[in-house]
Amino acid sequence: MAVILSLETSTPICSIALHRSGELLGEKSLDVPGAHSEKLMGMIDDLLKECGLPITDINAIAVSEGPGSYTGLRIGTSVAKGLAFARNIPLVAVSTLAALAYGASLLVEDKGMLVAMLDARRMEVYRQVFDMDLNPINELDSEIIDTNSYFELLKIGKVYFVGDAVKKVSEVITHPNAVFLEVQISAGYIGSLAFGKFQKGEFADLAYFVPNYLKEFKALQSKKNPLLI
Repeated sequence: MAVILSLETSTPICSIALHRSGELLGEKSLDVPGAHSEKLMGMIDDLLKECGLPITDINAIAVSEGPGSYTGLRIGTSVAKGLAFARNIPLVAVSTLAALAYGASLLVEDKGMLVAMLDARRMEVYRQVFDMDLNPINELDSEIIDTNSYFELLKIGKVYFVGDAVKKVSEVITHPNAVFLEVQISAGYIGSLAFGKFQKGEFADLAYFVPNYLKEFKALQSKKNPLLI
C-alpha cells in the first residue's frame, strides 16, 4: 500500500493531503497570507499526527508542478524535494491544471470539454483543455481571453470552465454552452492523480525538477529607489 503526502501551493491556498493507495486519509487547507512559508511544515506535522502516521510511513511525496504563483511553487517544490531527499523516496509531479480538471470531472455527469484555467493578470490566463477522461486536448499555455475564445468548442457542446479565473472569464464568454464551475484547487486532487503516476513509476528527477512557471519571473524595480527591486 502506497502512502503519498501531497502538497499544493500554486495559488494563495496552501493545501496538503494524505492518501493511502489512492484513498484520501486526511486533508488540510489554509487561505491566509504567508501560509506557504510559515505554516506548511506545521500543517504536515499536524496532519500526520491526526492520521496516526509517522513520517517513516510515507512512500512518496507529490507536489503541484504549476503553473501558478512563482513564490508558492518554489516553496512547495523546495519542501517536497527536501522531504523526498531526506526520506529517499520518490517525488511525483502533478500538473495544477490537470488536478483542477480532475476536480471538475467529479462534478460533471454530461459529456463535454473541461477548460482548467488559473488567473494570470488582466484578461490573461494559464489554461489547458481536457476531455472528460482527462486527456489533454492542447498544450498548456497562456492566453488572452476575449468574447471569441473557445467559440469552436462551444459550438459543439458543453464546455466546463474551472479554476480561479472563471469569474473574470464568465464576464466575457457568454455562450449558452459555457458552464462555470466553482472548484478550488486541492492537494486532495493532486494526491488522487499522483497515485496513478506512482503505480506507473512516473517520478520526477529529484535533482533537476523545477516547477512549470510558464512565464519567466520578473522582479519589479522600485520607482523611488532604482537600486531596490
